[in-house]
Amino acid sequence: MGQQIRFCRSFDGTGIAYAITGDGPALVRAPHWLTHIEYEWRSPIWKPWIEALSRRHTLVRMDGRGCGLSDRDAGISFEAWVRDLEAVVDAAGLERFALLGHSQGSAIAVEFAVRHPGRVTHLVLLGAYARGQMKRDPPAQRVAELEALLKLVEVGWGRDDPSYRQLFSTQFLPGGTPAQLQSMSELQRESATPEMAVQILRNMFRIDARESARRVACPALFLHARGDLRVPFEEGRLFAGLVPGARFVPLETDNHILLPQEPEFRRFFEELEAFVPSASGARGQKAFASLTAREAEVLELVAQGLGNARIAAGLGISEKTVRNNVSRIFDKLGVESRAQAIVLARDGGLGKP
Repeated sequence: MGQQIRFCRSFDGTGIAYAITGDGPALVRAPHWLTHIEYEWRSPIWKPWIEALSRRHTLVRMDGRGCGLSDRDAGISFEAWVRDLEAVVDAAGLERFALLGHSQGSAIAVEFAVRHPGRVTHLVLLGAYARGQMKRDPPAQRVAELEALLKLVEVGWGRDDPSYRQLFSTQFLPGGTPAQLQSMSELQRESATPEMAVQILRNMFRIDARESARRVACPALFLHARGDLRVPFEEGRLFAGLVPGARFVPLETDNHILLPQEPEFRRFFEELEAFVPSASGARGQKAFASLTAREAEVLELVAQGLGNARIAAGLGISEKTVRNNVSRIFDKLGVESRAQAIVLARDGGLGKP
């Protein structure tokens, strides 16, 4: 798998870099802090993400203004981040797509979805917050801490000595290996200059997407690490509570960026696969024709998210019979897991209320 790196111009002429990988329905990653689409390609943290997201989708990633391969000398604002996302999806020729927001990118994704309700099919939001740190009614001591943090970034971000950046690395990846922490530190320096990092942080502190969250019209899935050191779990819960009908999935980890060696990395992709349709709908229709009437009944209930016990009770059959039906369904559909069966069934129109 290779990536295509392209460039476009945003509303104010700022050059924005974006990359395309994979094949299938489009999945767009909203801009967030600390990206560099070229460096990510060889990162032990982000390469596994790119590969996993690109297996079933055409993945579009971008460097926000001031970061990575995008123009570094650019005015930073929340409005500009949203407009940059608009520029990229237009340049990529995307009409409808699923939108992935991570951390600060979640608020950007929500704002885009509200402005363009006909273009976003699904929202997937990881480690999300609706309120930046200055919008959480911080006490004076906390405000002083944030200002001290900005000063630390200003004086230590670009140094060869990684000790200043290590503070951020360990917050993002408390469970990271030494190689992953070193890569995260290097990505910070590659991604943005100290001056630009300060500007980005100041604007992140002032994010407030609470009103927009209430107007989201598409299906939304929130996932949040219980022990997240960058974005408190309660902030993710608050955000999800504002979005009508949103589903919230707690993840049993402390990592703000999920790591490939941890179970919750796989859990994230199982939830993603069950939530966002893929290109497998046509394949599924052919396979559905081979199912018996009973197997079709069972698959419909599996697609609705029911477990074997509830399916057995609903159909008046034993749980063992349900398991046998599920095994035969897997064989006929050519899938290996319940999550894959659910995705295929929902792509084919099953499991709808």
